[in-house]
Amino acid sequence: MNDKILAESIADRLRRDILRGVLAPGARIKERDRAAEMGVSRTPMREAVRILVTEGLVQLRPARSPVVADPTLKDVTDAITVLKALEVLSGRLACINATDDEITEIHAIQEEMEHNYNARDLIDTFEVDMAFHRAIARASHNPALAQTHDSYLGRLWRARYLSAKQKRSRERVLRQHNAILAGLDARAPARISAEIETHLEAFMQNVAYFFEQREETGTTARVTPNPTKNGKDQNL
Repeated sequence: MNDKILAESIADRLRRDILRGVLAPGARIKERDRAAEMGVSRTPMREAVRILVTEGLVQLRPARSPVVADPTLKDVTDAITVLKALEVLSGRLACINATDDEITEIHAIQEEMEHNYNARDLIDTFEVDMAFHRAIARASHNPALAQTHDSYLGRLWRARYLSAKQKRSRERVLRQHNAILAGLDARAPARISAEIETHLEAFMQNVAYFFEQREETGTTARVTPNPTKNGKDQNL
């Protein structure tokens, strides 16, 4: 396995640990210890951390171990506002530019999600959900838009997962996905725009609910790293 593939595999493991809360917001990611635990060198571990930094899941700090990101409600809602605009534009362009084969592929993703929604691990189901949105962005046939959408989807990876976990609603998610697909099948830009807006409004409400619950239960405090002398971690 080359370093690039290994780094992506490590990033996937760390990403899942972050989503599941094994690595909590504010927790240090000690590259040396993590590399030893996984039986890999520090080079692919560093690259894996960089991947997660670009996704907004991890933050780098000068001369100290990177930490799991802990964005504020405003950070998340600002990003959702941008993501909504990107997804609406993706949907409108997909209505115009998507090939029949691409629409068939999006239907296949939705069918996989419907058939395995309750049988799969929640993270696996969540990843199929995100594949649905990515496929629509690709079907816009606007690479710059698809790349930007992918970047914002990455930034909101944890927020979307926590939203799905906090208020899991199989019927609502599948119903809204099918409504988006109906707009795409009809190649109706106004219709798909309205359905995407409705879908992401539910996401926004779930995120707000999650932050309210954190505050009510007293879990809003960020995890504070334990620096050593001179404010630097020994294990960099």
